Amino acid sequence: MKTIFKTAGRGEAVTTGALAEALQVTAPTVSTMLKRLESHGLVDRGPQHSVWLTGHGADHARHVVRRHRLLETFLLRVLQVPWDEVHAEAEVLEHAVSDRLLARIDAHLDHPGADPHGDPIPPPAGGHDEGWGERLDGVAPGAVFRVDRVLDRDDAALRHLADLGITPGRVVQVTRRDPFGGPLWVRIEGRDQALGDVLAALVHGTVVRSVRDAS
Repeated sequence: MKTIFKTAGRGEAVTTGALAEALQVTAPTVSTMLKRLESHGLVDRGPQHSVWLTGHGADHARHVVRRHRLLETFLLRVLQVPWDEVHAEAEVLEHAVSDRLLARIDAHLDHPGADPHGDPIPPPAGGHDEGWGERLDGVAPGAVFRVDRVLDRDDAALRHLADLGITPGRVVQVTRRDPFGGPLWVRIEGRDQALGDVLAALVHGTVVRSVRDAS
């Protein structure tokens, strides 16, 4: 359910195949899980193996995502767990922590709005917008780009991006893209860094000055 929630929040198609790839299991395994969730009124399924959360399912998914992201923030801020390790640790803890303890964690952290990767933390009740923004690999050369969040699916990629200084809140300038499938070049605090498409696609944010604005 959490994977469906996050995939749909990025505006990507949620299908049996996409879930199998994200969860690193087989498609039949996903189908079995979905049948169970459907029987409990948590998901609906449609043509082309499409899947979506029901209102009931979305409420449950938001609750789990809130737990996960609050725990990631606690692990980094309080225990100084590196940002490339907090995701795996929170996966273990998210189903064990009580709502009472989670409320205390939230208050101790002064009710943070986002986790270490920039993912917005859903409120205890009410609406929630994932708001992924633009991907860095689609930004035109010459633009100035603020990093808002980084997809946390790859620990090694997170470590590398942190080494380059590409973390939520940082501002970079896209300087050029090399031809014939070459890397995207960005300038960070006067340093030029090359990013392949796989790495640049993990970085999401906001264009704060476009090429048109600059001209």
